Amino acid sequence: MKYQEFLDQVKALCAENNIIEDPLRTLAYGTDASFYRLIPKAVIKVESIPEVVYIIKAANKYAVPITFRAAGTSLSGQAITEFVLISLGNKWQNYKILDEGKIIQLEPGIIGAQANKYLAPYGRKIGPDPASISSAKIGGIAANNASGMCCGTAHNTYHTLESIHCIMADGSQLNTADPTSVSQFKHTHHTMLEALSLLAQDVKNDPELKQKIEHKYRLKNTTGYALNALTDFTDPIDILAHLLIGSEGTLGFIANVSYRTMIEEKHKASALIFFNDIQAACDAVSRLKHTPVAAVELMDWPALNSVRHHDVISQTITQLEEGSCVLLVETRAQCLHQLENQVDKINQVLNQAGEPACLDYQFSQDASLCAQYWAIRKGVFPAVGAIRSTGSTVLIEDVAYPVAELANAVNDLHKLFEKWHYHDAVIFGHALEGNLHFVFPQSFDTQTDIDRYDGLMKDVANMTVGKYQGSLKAEHGTGRNMAPFVELEWGQTGYGVMEKIKQIFDPTGILNPGVILNNNKNIHLENIKPLPASNPLIDACIECGFCESNCPSKDLTLSPRQRIVISRELSRLATAPEEKERLAALEKDYQYQAIDTCAGCGLCSMACPVGINTGDLTRHLRQENNKLNTNKAKWAAKHFDTSTKVIKVALDSANITRNIIGNKTMSKLVSQVNKVSQGTVGEWRPNTPKANHWLKEARANKGNHTKKVVYFPSCANRTLGIDPDQQDSRSLTQVIFELLDKAGFDVILPKQVSDLCCGMPFQSKGFFEQADEKRNQLNQALLNASESGKWPILFDTSPCINSADQGLDKKLDAYDPVQFALEHLVPALNIQKSSDSISLHVTCSTKKAGLEPSMLNLANLLCDNIYVPDDIGCCGFAGDKGFSHPELNQSALANLKQQLPKECERGISSSRTCEIGLSEHAGVPYQSLYYLLDEVSQTKRAD
Repeated sequence: MKYQEFLDQVKALCAENNIIEDPLRTLAYGTDASFYRLIPKAVIKVESIPEVVYIIKAANKYAVPITFRAAGTSLSGQAITEFVLISLGNKWQNYKILDEGKIIQLEPGIIGAQANKYLAPYGRKIGPDPASISSAKIGGIAANNASGMCCGTAHNTYHTLESIHCIMADGSQLNTADPTSVSQFKHTHHTMLEALSLLAQDVKNDPELKQKIEHKYRLKNTTGYALNALTDFTDPIDILAHLLIGSEGTLGFIANVSYRTMIEEKHKASALIFFNDIQAACDAVSRLKHTPVAAVELMDWPALNSVRHHDVISQTITQLEEGSCVLLVETRAQCLHQLENQVDKINQVLNQAGEPACLDYQFSQDASLCAQYWAIRKGVFPAVGAIRSTGSTVLIEDVAYPVAELANAVNDLHKLFEKWHYHDAVIFGHALEGNLHFVFPQSFDTQTDIDRYDGLMKDVANMTVGKYQGSLKAEHGTGRNMAPFVELEWGQTGYGVMEKIKQIFDPTGILNPGVILNNNKNIHLENIKPLPASNPLIDACIECGFCESNCPSKDLTLSPRQRIVISRELSRLATAPEEKERLAALEKDYQYQAIDTCAGCGLCSMACPVGINTGDLTRHLRQENNKLNTNKAKWAAKHFDTSTKVIKVALDSANITRNIIGNKTMSKLVSQVNKVSQGTVGEWRPNTPKANHWLKEARANKGNHTKKVVYFPSCANRTLGIDPDQQDSRSLTQVIFELLDKAGFDVILPKQVSDLCCGMPFQSKGFFEQADEKRNQLNQALLNASESGKWPILFDTSPCINSADQGLDKKLDAYDPVQFALEHLVPALNIQKSSDSISLHVTCSTKKAGLEPSMLNLANLLCDNIYVPDDIGCCGFAGDKGFSHPELNQSALANLKQQLPKECERGISSSRTCEIGLSEHAGVPYQSLYYLLDEVSQTKRAD
């Protein structure tokens, strides 16, 4: 292996910032969702097909192994390497919808849930539906042949593959949807295709192996390569395409995949059906197999106990005997009449034969209740994770059995748990396909721990294969975790076929070596990821990576998962005196990579199975770093009015200077001042707003209405006025005063409002005491102004109420600007909808408050052409981060401008600071949605 020569050649093509070699980030990328860790020599973020081709050819030339990664949510160790990791950059986002949604072409960087969002207007969806669909990318979904709760065996990638564009181990390309590409490939790779044809014929001529393949793939099976491709197809191009599915990056790179899509039924009904024991439940599963059910999920008694805190279960579990279990059954249909008929048929089948349910049940069409049912099912895994001891991990294994043997298999698994002392293990899974997951806490601290895990896995493997002829991996892929057991499942002949496949596709062995096929029979016990105690805020993290798609800094520095990985390593190094130098080096890099560039938005917690907010960790670390500045924070909190006045003076001076020297020169000047001040001043933004001298208009407000509202203008809106080029010369505070008057409200301002603050500016920097002090002060002022909750309170900024709400008295009727507009303003006004094309940005705070649907509803009430850009979560401005670290805002909004329709000339949001960054990077002005509401509304006259 000539690693340096390889890297030098790659650097000639790839952007410097897309090649990662530093110790901190290579460690961060050494983690995926599995319980293994391998630290790569380098990470290369690829942005295009030419780059992948170039890298693969260089890897061949210099014999450097490479591993591909999409989202890193796979569970079996297939997306890690000690060599070179090729990670998808953020440009693999192209898609094309064909035949009215019946076909969708997807690049590998598109998240599965996003693909379904594209298909939603057509009433379609892709077949695979893994639990990670909101984080997993198409490249990984296809490379692992992921399935899920409703996918079954018929709708996975293998069975819904329309075409594939792949890059082979020699750097050549094949696009099976392009006849010219196929023709050229047949000419240049005829030897390879002949070898595949001969191998397929050999398999078909082996009755025993053929029968085994047919049996294995009646079940869910992702153990080893897709040998069914050799029996399902005769055309070597088809064989090649389907062998790539589930090959985990060991046979080629998937650059594009086309799916035949499924109908997304409009109507759904779900029920929780309880049984006295596993046998009764599994007998019911066998009967349900022949009914119009979309999903049947099994949860055993320990699984039920793990989620007994949930309202639905807590009301029921006291009526159950120990050993009971539950089936979550769902049926779907295109019309309500059809759905009701299907429910009747399912009930008839369940009640006509076999042991009945032990409790009465009813299918519900209530979306909220059904969501609770599924939350219970999806909550089992994190519930087990939450009870594990610090330093241990939680493992999820994935097996499949013939449905007729499901009850016996579950009982045998329970016996193995007892034998190996896994008393906290739970079983749940996709019962309709005989696919079970068992989850248990596991420590790898001692050899005894490792031996116990090894013993369980060997017993499970022997039982699954020997007794039940089942699958050792049903949907999670083989990876390193199951590589030692592939031959056990497939036998010497089947394993030999897989070795030939690998040799045909990758004769030099550069693609993801050690995954799927591995001669090391203990590879599943090696390179175990350490999980040392670090901080109670993050110790429950299972490093699944679900958080990453929500993070604004993921493409700039680190994701939440990676921040936690490094935090754990720092904690480990702190107890190792011999590694002081490494600790110091990582701590130095961690400051910028993890602390300075974390937006602290908390969107990661919305995707996290155990609810971790990595922003809380960042704020804790900032508290430690900012101890020397505590007195400054105390002064600013005590003299908050003065602090904002200073900022206004600075804004006035800056805008005068900008008008004289222009934005470009101003940017250079401020940048120099910022360097001298060591980042105190911040960087200049082209649309830095003017100061808002809002008290002038506040004093002019006169009361003449019967309705009253307490208006709390945020410190951002009290300080920051209009953009320099804004056509409407009114500040937001003035617009709100006029809008409230138009809607028939008298405005009450809290006393000494200029000294009030929600606490966020202090909280975000780790000054928790000062944040609480300002919240308490605000709470008292609002109690007084509202006469202890008599009048509603309007916050004009979503992040402001999100922060203030932590300290508000329950008597207060406080409103986010979206809520207030929907409940109090829109009903009081005549609305003449705008026909403009307007972009909507939903702030992090709005999402965390569960108000995203409300905000979209409000926007659609005000405008006929609302556009919500894809994959734009937190904007990354993060209060003042847009000034101190503008690269965070730029990275978070990198894809915004190119997404906006050409006719879009403006945007709306509900946070003033967010709007500064959005305006800059979208190329169109963003304002508060209240500007739009004021524009399209008139006073509603009494009849």
